[in-house]
Amino acid sequence: MREKLIILYGEARGNACYKRLMTLLDTFRADHPELAQRSAPPGGVSEQDVMLITYGDTLLASDAAPEAPLQTLHRFLRAYLGDVLSAVHILPFFPYTSDYGFSIVDYKAVNPDLGSWADVRALGTTFDLMFDAVINHISVQSAWFQGFLSSDPRYQDYFIAVDPTTDLSQVVRPRALPLLTEFATAGGPKHVWTTFSADQVDLNYASENVLLDVIDVLLFYVSQGMTFLRLDAIAFLWKEIGTNCLHLTETHLIVQLIREVFDAVAPYVTIITETNVPHEENVSYFGDGTNEAQLVYQFPLPPLTLHAIATGNATILSQWAASLETPSEQTTFFNFTASHDGIGLRPTEGILREADVAMLVERTKAHGGEALVRTLPDGSTRPYELNINYFDALSDPAADEPIARQVQRFMVSQAIQLALVGMPGIYVHSLLGSRSWRAGIDLWGELRAINREQLPVAALAAEFADPDSRRSQVLAAYRHLITIRRREKAFHPNGEQQVLDLDPVVFALLRTALAGDEQIVALHNVADAPVTVDLQRIPLDSVTTYTDLITATPVQADAKLELQPYQILWLKA
Repeated sequence: MREKLIILYGEARGNACYKRLMTLLDTFRADHPELAQRSAPPGGVSEQDVMLITYGDTLLASDAAPEAPLQTLHRFLRAYLGDVLSAVHILPFFPYTSDYGFSIVDYKAVNPDLGSWADVRALGTTFDLMFDAVINHISVQSAWFQGFLSSDPRYQDYFIAVDPTTDLSQVVRPRALPLLTEFATAGGPKHVWTTFSADQVDLNYASENVLLDVIDVLLFYVSQGMTFLRLDAIAFLWKEIGTNCLHLTETHLIVQLIREVFDAVAPYVTIITETNVPHEENVSYFGDGTNEAQLVYQFPLPPLTLHAIATGNATILSQWAASLETPSEQTTFFNFTASHDGIGLRPTEGILREADVAMLVERTKAHGGEALVRTLPDGSTRPYELNINYFDALSDPAADEPIARQVQRFMVSQAIQLALVGMPGIYVHSLLGSRSWRAGIDLWGELRAINREQLPVAALAAEFADPDSRRSQVLAAYRHLITIRRREKAFHPNGEQQVLDLDPVVFALLRTALAGDEQIVALHNVADAPVTVDLQRIPLDSVTTYTDLITATPVQADAKLELQPYQILWLKA
């Protein structure tokens, strides 16, 4: 730690910062001695680990029986999903001013509209919890920035004021918005760095005071029951004028410092980095396999799975999956197909052609969605993400098509996510079989709201009670797949994975348990037509019979099977 702090801040400041950090950690250990004794599970996450991603207020109680949304969430999950989920990612549940929670006013408070820290801790008695570390930026209404505006000496180096004539053209822009925002301060007008919006002011990690305050926040989260830490937009953390300000060496050093802090006082905490960038840049946050994140978001998976099903051809998805590797058995991928944001397109750079991306944009708009763009250094724009519910991205909501077929198409995409090497993270609206919420765009004034609808639990319960409803079919299918995944060692996040070339329309995986004693062949027909698969092409010579885990029926190893449109076969050797 000392060496890293000296690299970041120089000899004198680095040593002084190290002493302050050690005091902070010693105090935390003294207050929470039991946490340092709680070790990480052997090998990290396992096939048992499946995480739900949700806002604290996606599920709402009735007006007749009001309760805090976090309490409603807990009650709903225990009733419907307590036996299939291991963890819950509560998206930012702090007081905020914009960006649906990602412009935080107070890092250490729970939004009173959602509940209290007691409600958060109660949820943590049933599930492991993931908190967001939204530490690249903070709300303009925060005490930190208000202190900066009033010229409070403590906060003068917490933010980055820049001469507006400075050449910042190399800086990577995630949104088509100005990089600097002018603010009136007690010392006169200043142009301050705002990567994501004028309400989200970037923190200045060139100040060791900022780093120490942020580490103090992260330790507080551990004390409140956090098991997984999501480092939001971490790639933008360190700013250096004259560079692209993305993935800088200093940013990686800070991630390593955070890892070392947790290893010292709470070694069971797992770090997950969120970097919506091309794949090679994304996996850089594994570090050397031992010193940075244990998991990274698998950002290419949502657009590539969509592309495979949209084209009825899994070739590109299979080629990409065959290239996946991690630097150690301590690391793996966090697989998802949908989230509170859109379907990111930057991760497809170098994988999909521009024509393929244009096709996905056109399909999204034809299915009732939209597309965000980002600004390039030359001033041009490029599609950045697709804003649509994943169910609707796969099936046109205006099409005259049976719900059962739409559910099949959707579930094959989710089965791919569950079968792939890594740990699955399932967005609440995927698990609930939701469709796009166009009214949300008008209500919230942003495209991403299309996949953030709030739902009354009483209405959900009524739909679940109808076996023919879309939500009921999706939930039942999802519960079945997750139940299978959680009992099979071959689906361990670090189990061996081999992509099989059986047919262009079939995404096929051979998964092997860590001990090498169990194997599953996972077949997924991504096309809207039957396809015949010759099981003799599977490289398992000694197998005579499989069991299809989906239907619990035997399948001969020398059979030629006809997979129906969007059919899933998980064959256990």
